[in-house]
Amino acid sequence: MPLNAGDTGYGSVADPGLSSTVGGSESAPLLIPEDEPEPIQQWQPLSKEELELAAGGPGWKKVRRYLVLLFWLAWLAMLAIAIAIITMSPRPVVTPLKWWQKSLFYQVEPELTLEKQAEGSGGINALCDELPYLKSLGIGALILEGLFDKKAHPTNNATGERIGTLPQIQHLLAESNKAGLKVLLNVCEVDLLGPGDKAGNASKTSGVSGTVHHALRFWLEQGAAGFEICDTDAAYSEKILLEWKGVFKEFGSEEEERIVVVKQTSDVLPLLKNSSHSNVTVVDIVLKSILPTSQHRLSSEEVAAAIETQLQTKEEDSWPSWTVGGKASRNLKNLLLVLMMTLPGSPAVSYDEDINQTPSVSLKVNSSHGDTNISLDVITDEEKNRRLAVALFTSLSHSRAREEALQFGSFTFLPFNSSSSSSSSNSTLPSLPSPPILAFLRSWGCVHFLILLNVGPELRPLDPAWAPSLPKAGVFVSSTRMDRLGATSLEALELRPHEAIVIKLFEAGSYS
Repeated sequence: MPLNAGDTGYGSVADPGLSSTVGGSESAPLLIPEDEPEPIQQWQPLSKEELELAAGGPGWKKVRRYLVLLFWLAWLAMLAIAIAIITMSPRPVVTPLKWWQKSLFYQVEPELTLEKQAEGSGGINALCDELPYLKSLGIGALILEGLFDKKAHPTNNATGERIGTLPQIQHLLAESNKAGLKVLLNVCEVDLLGPGDKAGNASKTSGVSGTVHHALRFWLEQGAAGFEICDTDAAYSEKILLEWKGVFKEFGSEEEERIVVVKQTSDVLPLLKNSSHSNVTVVDIVLKSILPTSQHRLSSEEVAAAIETQLQTKEEDSWPSWTVGGKASRNLKNLLLVLMMTLPGSPAVSYDEDINQTPSVSLKVNSSHGDTNISLDVITDEEKNRRLAVALFTSLSHSRAREEALQFGSFTFLPFNSSSSSSSSNSTLPSLPSPPILAFLRSWGCVHFLILLNVGPELRPLDPAWAPSLPKAGVFVSSTRMDRLGATSLEALELRPHEAIVIKLFEAGSYS
């Protein structure tokens, strides 16, 4: 009997699952293959049409509206904050200055320039040649001294000139105006009123006043920008100066205002004669001396005491102008120049042969070796000092011209450097101690200039805790030796003997 593998009778067990399969057990596969994985689709960017379709959905439109709204809200918030900061921040008020408040005055006596010229054509002619050079130094106005004979009276000579001829003086005034320099005429101690007016002779008063007014008009017509008188002159009177102001109005405009300068001869400016009111209405500038008048050369201690007195003196209503005044050591010459250029007001520098326009003085040393000739210019010490004086003068005048803080900024004396505190404990000593550093600030808005003065003959380091409220960093603007450059730190600064330094302060990490 043949075996039938598909028969359930022999050696097989019937499987209900297989019996139902078409073709029996022989037609079913022994292994069931696994399902094949689906192919991975690669990412492809949306087409323009698909992107437009997706972006046009309601969800994306809402997101875009929110983003635009958020952007404008943030922008408006930042604008509001900026406006609030600008509005609430203290803003310095720019002070409109007149020409005489911005000018650097140069006091010169043509007779002195004549003495300094070995073979010159005359003091006034020599001064005319130097006008462009003086303008380049930053000088804005000249005060001519010694032109008039103090014994002469305008009734006898309407011009009253003493040095040079009238055409020479007229030429000087014309050339000064061409060079952009104002010219003031010094009439201190000149007898302008005459004995009749001083004695109160009413019959002569009108005639004398008329003659004086004629002389004033004459010089104003020639281009004079004003006159300088002393506080001891008879013309230092409210009545007379008001009359002068009336004459000035005939010639001056707001830009070409004619002025009166009063030279203060004592510690306190006296009130105008026959007046109990302020001098500010008729006196434009008060010329003050930093050092007191003295027959002897002042010591370093005396100079320091005089400077400290001036720094602590309360400012008056009248616009100040500063000159050195008394005698001091030549070692302090540059220090006093720095002080004069940085004090509030208008500096009035006296004639200085170190800054006049003289040819460079040098020695020629020729050396020959074989066929080689070497020519060296050996600069003398005198020429080095002259060049240093010119560089310092120019640096200070230009800094003052461009910095509002030095022109009309506030003034703050730093009393923690006061020499009075250091000398009080040594009052029993026979000699005064070496003066310490004097310092003051000139500020306008967030700009601060620190001026340091070491009047004494010793090296003076700054105490790290000397001014905790000041910024510790700064940049050198000028110094008496013109050898300090770049940034500096107040914590490591030392002042050399007779040295003055001007530093522009700024916060650490910034450079202003």
